[in-house]
Amino acid sequence: MANELKLIQMSEVQTEEVKWLWPPYVPLGKLTIVQGDPGEGKTTLVLAVIASLTRGEPLPECAEAAPPMTVIYQTAEDGLADTIKPRLEAMGADCSRVFVIDESRKELSMLDERLEKAVHETGARLVVLDPMQAYLGSDVDMHRANEIRPILKRVSAMAEQNNCAVILVGHMNKAQGLKAGYRGLGSIDFRAAARSVLLVGRTKDNPSVRVMAQDKNSLAPEGRSMSFALGEDGFRWLGCVDATVDDVLCGMARAESKTAQMESALRELLEDGDGIPSDELAAYAESLGISERTLKIAKRNVGVASERRGGKWFSVMPRQEGKEVTS
Repeated sequence: MANELKLIQMSEVQTEEVKWLWPPYVPLGKLTIVQGDPGEGKTTLVLAVIASLTRGEPLPECAEAAPPMTVIYQTAEDGLADTIKPRLEAMGADCSRVFVIDESRKELSMLDERLEKAVHETGARLVVLDPMQAYLGSDVDMHRANEIRPILKRVSAMAEQNNCAVILVGHMNKAQGLKAGYRGLGSIDFRAAARSVLLVGRTKDNPSVRVMAQDKNSLAPEGRSMSFALGEDGFRWLGCVDATVDDVLCGMARAESKTAQMESALRELLEDGDGIPSDELAAYAESLGISERTLKIAKRNVGVASERRGGKWFSVMPRQEGKEVTS
């Protein structure tokens, strides 16, 4: 019978650890929202994440990478041939691992059975809907909680059952002075359903630099704010920054990241060309609170190479001829 009472005793529930696609920013089996004002870099950030996942490369703040994975990416705002694919290729994505559900005959919605079928068929670990309001359905008012809740419940169930992450990309409303939780378009139920909410905005001192700050994390302590550059040379991760969600909302976030700090230190330490032992450099970076991965990114950005001398590795800049050097 439909109204038959069934009780679950908590002592019988098996506890499970939270699994992450990108800890602590994007959990598996849950909804994540990436939001910001138009043109702030939300889509570019998501595409950069997709590129790393399809290549099997570690994302920022991750010590290890998962094997290359498949992604489903749906967009209602940008062309696949002239915008999305060129941007993915520029970021080095394995486009054979990126799938799009054909909407030429019928537009997709979050309640569409094709969404879960596509996850089953491709084995996708990430589904992106960009922007989320385009996939609610034509007759759904995104400001009405009673219409939004069953849709988000269905998508959340699909994510949990298939152990895949779902990212909903959303715009902000134009109301200034409100807390971040009330700046997202539509009902507050979007935020309530998401386990993680990421906010993307520009920095005050450099318009080409953006900051991603975590505004909500229901599963772990909030992650550190992350900066990235959008310029003529494409997308580039810059590392962690000391910026709050309010800083990003007000355009006050500054771009002095750990990566930038380490880049400056490398130029100063290695300017004479003699180099320093790599283990000493690693210890110095650790004393500054800079992770091994951030050090590697900074060395790559600056062009530092590794040179072997008498059984010991040195970090050098610039390269010296006639010696064993590896980048």
